[in-house]
Amino acid sequence: MSLRDRRVQYETAGLDRSDLHPDPMTQWKRWYDEAESAGVTEPNAMTLSTIDADGIPDSRVVLARGADERGFVFYTNLESTKSRQLENGGASAVFAWLDLHRQARVRGTIERVSDAESDGYFASRPRGSQIGAWASPQSQPIADRAELERLVESTTQRFAGVEVPRPPYWGGFLLRPSSFEFWQGRPSRLHDRFRYTLTNGGWDVQRLAP
Repeated sequence: MSLRDRRVQYETAGLDRSDLHPDPMTQWKRWYDEAESAGVTEPNAMTLSTIDADGIPDSRVVLARGADERGFVFYTNLESTKSRQLENGGASAVFAWLDLHRQARVRGTIERVSDAESDGYFASRPRGSQIGAWASPQSQPIADRAELERLVESTTQRFAGVEVPRPPYWGGFLLRPSSFEFWQGRPSRLHDRFRYTLTNGGWDVQRLAP
């Protein structure tokens, strides 16, 4: 089947204003819990978009590791291309729960989380992932897979028999939302869309045309 002919008819229930919680993070957690219960693969995966030095958008999928009243927390190598672009101070993200014909979009500012918060999360990671954080020169060119495997082996030996500390160049970012959009697929592409916008008085909610 060609791309132009591929279509999925969205027959799921609609989304009304009365269905929405006044707080967008609470609404996001509702949808996240439903996606998790439905068996969606990696329901915490979000497509994170940034802007490079030439003003060109750049996107990649990362895993949200925290969601609270502040926003969404994720972790990465602080010397990576992604991190350099995050220094611009803003980003957007999309959670796509396609099995439920839903997506949630978030836009906002970016800030670093505390060292203590990064330390706490790093300590919870599997040891292999901790080793990988030290071994991989993220976003930098390498000759081949064998080079990466040599770096992993060297790092494994370096920390043999001891706990792996958090690298100084690895940590977390907080995406602090200024707007949310919740999208529910409907038949004939007449989808339901609601946007939350942060104002001085709280969150303003508007229905958007599909």
